[in-house]
This record gives sequence, structure tokens and C-alpha cells, in this order.
Amino acid sequence: MCGVVGLLLRDPALTPDLGSLLVPMIEALDERGPDSSGMALYADDPAGAGQVRLSLGSDTPVDWVEVQDELASRHGAAVTTGAFGPGLIVATPDDLEERVLAGVGSTWPSVRVLGTGRNLSVLKDTGRPSATCERYGVREWQGYLGVAHTRMATEPAVTLLHSHPFVPMRDLCVVHNGSFSNYASVRRHMVADGVRFDSDNDSEVAARFLARRLSGGDDLEEATRWVMKEMDGFFTLVISTAEEMSVVRDAFACKPAVVAETDAYVAVASEYRALAELPDIAAAKVFEPRPEEVYTWSR
Repeated sequence: MCGVVGLLLRDPALTPDLGSLLVPMIEALDERGPDSSGMALYADDPAGAGQVRLSLGSDTPVDWVEVQDELASRHGAAVTTGAFGPGLIVATPDDLEERVLAGVGSTWPSVRVLGTGRNLSVLKDTGRPSATCERYGVREWQGYLGVAHTRMATEPAVTLLHSHPFVPMRDLCVVHNGSFSNYASVRRHMVADGVRFDSDNDSEVAARFLARRLSGGDDLEEATRWVMKEMDGFFTLVISTAEEMSVVRDAFACKPAVVAETDAYVAVASEYRALAELPDIAAAKVFEPRPEEVYTWSR
């Protein structure tokens, strides 16, 4: 069944409250997906100019203190690290990114990049979002955009790496409610073209297909339309970048979605009850996205 939420803050005065606004949204959808949960946070220049943040995670136990110590030994003050959820955030200059990842991958082959971006940090874990938010202090997050997902697995395994959001390129985040019927064939073509996957989740296929279109020159709306054209299924997708948030539903609009828009924020969720605690919700413009129409909002 799954549940998706997204919250884009237009009013800078609300950025200290992003976590406290986002948590009730995803907790309201708790029972839609008890298997695993994930959240993405966008905050202005969190790593400093000229740096990229790498959100690392693993499906097997990793001594993250050991990883931190090893990175400090290899790169000194050029690379900074910090615990984030059940994983690690690494901030690195662009020219060190490949070396950092190669070193981590050779020593800890189970570690994967959950997200990468100048503005983005990604947290994933198994279990209900209410437990994840409480365990890792998500209410304290500050930023201008948050996206979250709660998963009910219908096919692939219940693991951290199978959890949403999927981040196939810098600052691009995708969460999905629904299923794609032809993802295996689309995946085979992409693997043949050299695309690497971290899971066998159908949602990751859609995310990496979207990223390939964007890398080829499409804007976000055009790339999203190509996902609808090439991938069959029932879905609501919430897509975010460092500057935008989009939502789109399949041709039959089988998967629910509702949007609330005010001068201060734009919020999207699988159900209205996830929006009910937002400030001034009674005065918001509330509507259901139309089938196959791409809705995009900018900061």
C-alpha cells in the first residue's frame, strides 16, 4: 500500500520547523507501510561551498566509527563525517568524491550510497516511520524541503537498501506508492547500458530511468512524462530536487494523493489526514492531482 509525503517550505521562517511539521505527516500514514521507512532532508549549503554530502548505509552491520577513523586517516580535515540515522554522512570536496567512495567500497563492500547532493541528506531504516522518527530525532531537522515514505513491501525484500527514497543522482529524490508491472524488462535494458542498481525494487528502476532522462537533457517535467510513457503500472510519484518538488499519478489515478498549497508551503500526501496538522490548513488550497498531469512547485 505504502504512503508518501512531501513538504516544500516557501516561507523561510518555517525552516527551523521542517522536522516538526514533517513528522506528524508521515506518522499519520504509519499503518500504510510498517515494513520500512525513509526520509530525505534538503537544507541550504549543509556541507559548505564546493562540497557534496554522501549519505551512506548498509544492510549488514558496519562499524561506522571505524569508517570515520579511516576516512580521517586517509583524507584528514578535507573530509568530515557525522552519524546520521543508522548510517553516516560524509562531506567531501568534489575532487575527492570518487576516491572516498572507492576507499569505502574496497574496505566495506556492503556500504552503499543512499543519497548524494549538495543540499540533501537521506535516512532509511526498517520498521514503522513513527519508530524511525523517534529513534533518530527527525523532529529536530531544519531545512526547506522534506520527503518521506513508509513502505509495505509487495515483492522485494524488506531491507534498508530496498527502502525509499531512491536518489539516483545528485539532489534527485523519488518516493513511490504503487507498482510497476514492466520494471524487470526496463531494468534489463538499463543494466545492459551500464546502469548499476542497489536493489531489485521496481521503484528504483523508475528513479534511475528518470535520472537517465535528466542526464540526457530533459527538464523534470519532460523526464517524468517519459517515466509514464515507458513504465506500466499504478503509481503516485513524489519527486524532489534541490529547487523543486513534483507529484504525478498514473492514467487511472488508482493510488491516492492530495495536495495542500498556501503562500507558506506546498504539501503532498497519500491521505488528507497527513495534512491536517499543518499550519493554516483550513485556508489552504486543497485538491487531488489529476491523472497523468505533472504538478511542479519551486522554492
